Amino acid sequence: MPYVLRRAGQALIVLAVAFTATFVLLQALPGDAVLIKFESPELGLSPEQIASIRASYGADNTLPEQFLHTLTGFLVGDFGYSVQYGTAVHELIGSALPDTLALASLGFLLAVVIAVVIAFLSTLAPFGWLRNALRALPGAFVSIPVFWLGIVLIQVFSFQLRLVPVIGADPVQALILPVVTLAIPISAPLAQILARSIDETTRSPFVAVVRAKGASHAWVLWRDVARNALLPTVTIAGVLIGELIGGAVVTETVFGRAGIGRLTEEAVRNQDVAVLQAVVILAALVFVVVNLVVDLVYPVLDPRLKRKAVAA
Repeated sequence: MPYVLRRAGQALIVLAVAFTATFVLLQALPGDAVLIKFESPELGLSPEQIASIRASYGADNTLPEQFLHTLTGFLVGDFGYSVQYGTAVHELIGSALPDTLALASLGFLLAVVIAVVIAFLSTLAPFGWLRNALRALPGAFVSIPVFWLGIVLIQVFSFQLRLVPVIGADPVQALILPVVTLAIPISAPLAQILARSIDETTRSPFVAVVRAKGASHAWVLWRDVARNALLPTVTIAGVLIGELIGGAVVTETVFGRAGIGRLTEEAVRNQDVAVLQAVVILAALVFVVVNLVVDLVYPVLDPRLKRKAVAA
């Protein structure tokens, strides 16, 4: 229990730092979102009306007042109102989040599948050249920019081969290329860490003992090596959540999908501070929660860490 409380406390500190840093950086941006939205001559608003709108958004308050107001709102689930849309930010995020969660979840699952296939085939492949080629794939994957990969996949599979339509696609078809685009770069570090862990675990003394009893290489790999090799991979998987979120934002922009990515892109373009603050804190919350879960699950996978956690 002390270990759990300590990790939860550290997670809260990270969220507090992320909130403060985001608030300070967004307030330092040049320009004023309210003026950008309402000072247009086409709207014909008087200076008094604009001043009233600024007051309704709290734009005239001092920075400490804005910080306390924003912090209090976040603690009760009130993220404020979007200047661009005039809608509560939690409603905008609530409508955009399901599409992004579907994309990110499927992308991560596919990345895990690709990583496992590459790592184990690079160990079991009968030919040295094939093993070396499989080991080189993650290095190529990690160097591919997400936006470039998305454009290439659209060009090849939609325009050239006409296998996946871009216009008029059903919900399943519309997910295929974005999921692949998101999964390939994420799978690279997973495959690298898993393959390296398999190599290190295979050289362990207990593996030699099992092999001496007559077990085949494939049996030892799946039965004894896999569980121990997965431990570092679980850790890097938690760290990759931040990259997964960023990749989902870029992927949604490339494919024109509705979701947090498009919402963020429009908020940046219009300096919609309330939306940007909520999106950044949401991303930080997901990252912190996932890594907290990884930290709590890790001792379950490795009894040695469980004993250390209990002792702490």
